[in-house]
Amino acid sequence: MLITARKPATVGEILVEEFMRPMGLTQAALADAMGVQRKHVNELCNDHCTVTERIALILARVFGNSAEFWLNIQRRNDLWEGKH
Repeated sequence: MLITARKPATVGEILVEEFMRPMGLTQAALADAMGVQRKHVNELCNDHCTVTERIALILARVFGNSAEFWLNIQRRNDLWEGKH
């Protein structure tokens, strides 16, 4: 994996900009779809928590992509933070 000098997009940024906003999803609607508390979705959107395997599986189910997609975003950010 290539680690660049520029900070990669976070899970929260991708979740909001690439999924929620285009679909017109609110945090409350996403929380209902995920079966979690709205507080947890808010923490994800604002990068106050990390994506776990469980959350990655839930996001994959809701958005129709893979858990690896979400975990790779988290891993890329973790590696960048560790290096910088």
